[in-house]
Amino acid sequence: MSNSTYTTRFLCLTAVMAAITCIATMVIQIPIPLGYAHLGDAFILLTVLFVGRKSGIWAGGIGSALADLLTGYAYWAIPTFIIKSLMAYFVGKIAYKDDACKLFSGRTLLACVVGMVWMVVGYTVAGAFLYGGLAQGLASTPGLSVKAVLNLAVCYGVGALLEKANVRTFLTTDRKGRA
Repeated sequence: MSNSTYTTRFLCLTAVMAAITCIATMVIQIPIPLGYAHLGDAFILLTVLFVGRKSGIWAGGIGSALADLLTGYAYWAIPTFIIKSLMAYFVGKIAYKDDACKLFSGRTLLACVVGMVWMVVGYTVAGAFLYGGLAQGLASTPGLSVKAVLNLAVCYGVGALLEKANVRTFLTTDRKGRA
C-alpha cells in the first residue's frame, strides 16, 4: 500500500461496503424491542475479514448509522456509529495476525463472536441510557442475541462463497491481496 492510508481504492471499497451494509440493514427489518433485527452486521464482519480492518470500521459505522437515519431511528445514529465501529475494530484486532486473516480459523471465529457480543452489550447499554433504565435495555437483549447468531451464520455462509470464488484479492484495499 502507498504511504497514504486513504487511497482512492480504499475510499471506493469502503464506500461500496458502507452502501451494502446500509442496504442489508434496511431491506429486511424484523422488529424487536427498542429497534429492529437485520442482516447488516454480517456485511460489517465480511468487510473487516475481506476488505480490511480500517475499511470495516468506517463502512460499519457509516453504513449502519445511515440506515438508522433513513429508517426513522435517527436518535440511534450516534450510538450505532460508535457500537458498529467498535464492533469492527474488535473483530479486526483479534482476527488479524501478521496483516492477514483466514475465514475458517478459530481466531476469526473468536473475533466474530467477540464482535457480536460487543454489539449485544453495546445496544443493551445504549437502550438503557436512551430509554431510562436497565430493564428497558435488557428487553432488547434476547432479540439482539438471535440477530447476532443469524448474522454470524450469514457471514460464514457468504464468506464461504467468496472464498470459493477467490475474490479476496479483488476486495482487499491492497492490490497484493492484503487488508
